[in-house]
Amino acid sequence: MLRIGLTGGIGSGKTTVARRLVERGALLVDSDVLAREAVALGTDGLTEIVDTFGDGVLDADGALDRAALAGVVFGDAEARGKLNAIVHPRVRRRSDELIAAAPADAVVVQDVPLLVEGGMAPYFPLVVVVHADAEERVRRLVEQRGMPETDARARIAAQAGDGARRAAADVWLDNAGSPGDLEATVDELWERRLVPFEANLRERRAVKGGPPRLADPNTQWSADGVRLAARVAAAAGFRGRGVEHIGSTSVPDLPAKDVIDLQLGVESLADADAIRDALQDAGFPWRADIDHDNPKPPGSAPWPKRYHGTADPGRPVHLHVREVGSPGWRYALLFRDWLRAVPEAREEYLAVKRKAESLYGDDPDAARYVEVKEPWFDEALPRADAWAASFAWSPSLH
Repeated sequence: MLRIGLTGGIGSGKTTVARRLVERGALLVDSDVLAREAVALGTDGLTEIVDTFGDGVLDADGALDRAALAGVVFGDAEARGKLNAIVHPRVRRRSDELIAAAPADAVVVQDVPLLVEGGMAPYFPLVVVVHADAEERVRRLVEQRGMPETDARARIAAQAGDGARRAAADVWLDNAGSPGDLEATVDELWERRLVPFEANLRERRAVKGGPPRLADPNTQWSADGVRLAARVAAAAGFRGRGVEHIGSTSVPDLPAKDVIDLQLGVESLADADAIRDALQDAGFPWRADIDHDNPKPPGSAPWPKRYHGTADPGRPVHLHVREVGSPGWRYALLFRDWLRAVPEAREEYLAVKRKAESLYGDDPDAARYVEVKEPWFDEALPRADAWAASFAWSPSLH
């Protein structure tokens, strides 16, 4: 089963996306619908709302007058908090029931309008954000929903901004075109990413990497690292001891394979094994065949770790789980910070990467590409250590 968090600002077109995903076979869990059900006539949720806000929030038939309630809580953080405390737990319980009843191979789309505002993004294996410019959203709300323009602008201003949504998005759907354009984009997303992602997740299968081709530096790599690290940290829970973006994509201005390397620290590999299923459920299948690092320095024993790939065909990820304080854990952080700080080291490393790419860039087996780089790492380690000593660097101060 693949759970997708779907969100977007009011008037962005999120409902259109949800409807198309359902047409393609997804199961929709709509938080707005569940919220209405939670406070419908005759429910204990409605009783608690009346006890909290008074019977002035009821209509003539005794049902909830949503406009009247909105007038009470809009702009009043304390009142809104009380309302959320009534509604949100009921919505979560019902959502959990619907998801538990879904088929094992389901793609479950959870439509959550305030997903970003509620800090829920890290708890989904994939987050899809539907976007439209604010002025277009105002136009839609006024023309299609009959909302006064001042109300439309106030609703938009009260929600998360584009920057926060973009930071949470694994998939950014721009709804600036026609409904047909949006549906075609959703269809492609379904076929090329969501369906294979679900199968990989269910079968605990990591996506195989392609040939080791270098890509130009991309500012999105840093944002991807932050977003994915938050997902790993959420899955690891209290056993996690920090997640760091490492590897070449963590070094600004360095061409690299389009792969996000992450390092999760744990107290012991027993902790790594204890969170294995949680990491797999979050989209990071375990790879038992890569549960060690190449030894450093040469001749030493391999450094143990746990390695997880990704089930998401749209974003290559390598997740290295290492004991905090171990040589491999320190080594990964040291090389990242040394390369960030020393331009000459970056240029040297890039030259080695270019050589490896020229020899094996068409070979889907990246092991030989890595082997070309290993001698340089062995030679560079003393220099990186010397740099660390001269600047009093330590992994806890990077």
